[in-house]
Amino acid sequence: MFAAERRQLILEMVRANGAVSLRELARVVQTSEVTVRRDVRALEAEGLLDRRHGGAVLPGGFTRESGFPQKSHLATAEKTAIADLAANFVEEGEAIVVGAGTTTQELARRLARVPGLTVVTNSLLVAQALAHANRVEVVMTGGTLRGSNYALVGSGAEQSLQGLRVSRAFLSGSGLTAERGLSTSNMLSASVDRALVQAAAEVVVLADHTKLGTDTMFQTVPTDLITRLVTDEPPAHDDRAATELQALADQGVQIAVAGASGSPGGDTVPARPQQRRDVPLPSPRRGQVPGGTPSPLRAATVLGEQPPGKERPRVADMRRR
Repeated sequence: MFAAERRQLILEMVRANGAVSLRELARVVQTSEVTVRRDVRALEAEGLLDRRHGGAVLPGGFTRESGFPQKSHLATAEKTAIADLAANFVEEGEAIVVGAGTTTQELARRLARVPGLTVVTNSLLVAQALAHANRVEVVMTGGTLRGSNYALVGSGAEQSLQGLRVSRAFLSGSGLTAERGLSTSNMLSASVDRALVQAAAEVVVLADHTKLGTDTMFQTVPTDLITRLVTDEPPAHDDRAATELQALADQGVQIAVAGASGSPGGDTVPARPQQRRDVPLPSPRRGQVPGGTPSPLRAATVLGEQPPGKERPRVADMRRR
């Protein structure tokens, strides 16, 4: 394929999807990522697209959000690996919240096998993935349906989360930087994600390497509130992603990398641990709230407890190359 043909195909893919990773572009045009990167630079010089970390977007992509059909075809292998690893951090009998997104949808498919789990979500896709799980209880927020990502947003969703306490929140977003934390391109989605964060004792961010170093309009989770990042292993030439990971680790974020060093995942010990929020968890008996009224969150009374005989998965240290 000639360079002109290759660049035209790249431009058509970006126009159709809004954002495409370099890895996906290289696969479609059947060339190396190095060659694709040169093509993207040339197209950017002509003003036809904008480069972003690990990919390309339409001009003005800082404020543009791709819809679900486009996102579902981006970095699919990476999202699968991230979901596989993230599922290991969920214990039997926990109550958690899971935000909207294609990566969290992949996680939900794996959570269907965790017995005694209660999942609070504003995502129709997450709820659908868990709809037929026999021993998983799904609690949905209220709110107004946002069709582009099948999520419930607005004041109804935020109000339904008030007073909620769970052990962990699993969230995704449009970009992640050490400076601003997790961000998204939509104001309504950002507002609900912030409400989900307030309900959780720990925050786990799921983000593939193409989102590292990308900053979008609305901050959802500041870096000092992120407990753990679950991501995939960046390509060897991707110095920017490696630098961003180190910066996040230096701010106290635990980094779990799917497939690092040939293992299921890697974990960096934070260089400078940060002070975390101490969110009180319910203390009554399982399934009960004060006064004896049954609780809609059956597992909420054992949040954060380690089941007897079960250890949290061990992951290898990720070393900066």
